[in-house]
Amino acid sequence: MSQNAVKTQDGKLPLMESFYTIQGEGFHSGKAAYFIRLAGCDVGCSWCDVKESWDAEAHPSLEIIKIVTRANESKSRISVITGGEPFMYNLEGLTKLLKKNGFQTHVETSGAHTISGSWDWICLSPKKFKKPLAEAFEVADELKVIIYNKNDFSWAEKMASKVKWGCKLYLQPEWSKSQQMLPQIISYVKNNPHWEISLQVHKFMNIP
Repeated sequence: MSQNAVKTQDGKLPLMESFYTIQGEGFHSGKAAYFIRLAGCDVGCSWCDVKESWDAEAHPSLEIIKIVTRANESKSRISVITGGEPFMYNLEGLTKLLKKNGFQTHVETSGAHTISGSWDWICLSPKKFKKPLAEAFEVADELKVIIYNKNDFSWAEKMASKVKWGCKLYLQPEWSKSQQMLPQIISYVKNNPHWEISLQVHKFMNIP
C-alpha cells in the first residue's frame, strides 16, 4: 500500500459525484465512460475547475460496492477514476471490484501520490504546484500537460523526457486561457509533432 495513501474505512471512499458521460479529453476522447470523482486534493491548482472537490470532508463517504453498483447501471464498461487527486486513497479495493464487474479501469492523476490499484490506462497530468513522483512517469500511458502560459511548453518537454517509450503526449489549453493559448499550442505541435492536442470537448458539448 502507498505510504501516503489514506486507508479506506470499512471499504468506503469520499465521493463527490459519479455520472455516465462521454470522455472529453485525451486519448480516449469521444468514448462513453462512467466517471467516479473522488473528493480530496492537496495539489491546489489555482485554475482548477472543480475546487469543490478539494475538501473530502465536504462530501459523503460511500461504500465501494455502492459506487460500483451505480457504475453497473451504465452501458459502458469503461470506468474513469478522477478527482480531486484519487491516489490520496488506496484504490486496490475499488479497482478489484470494478474489474470483477467487467470494467476497464482508467485513472487521471497528478502523480503526486503513490499509485495503488490495477489499471488499464493511466493518464498522468502533472502539476507544478505539487510535482509528480518518479514512479508515475514509469507507468503513465498518457501524459497530458495543461498549458496556462508560454512557460508551460518547456515544462511540458521536461515532463515528456521522463515518461516511458510509447506514452501518448498531449498539450491541453487551460479552459479560461483557450483563446489565448490554443493558437500557440497549434503552432507548437506543428513544429513538434511528437505532441498532440487535447481539447475539453465535453465542455463544447455542454455535458459533464
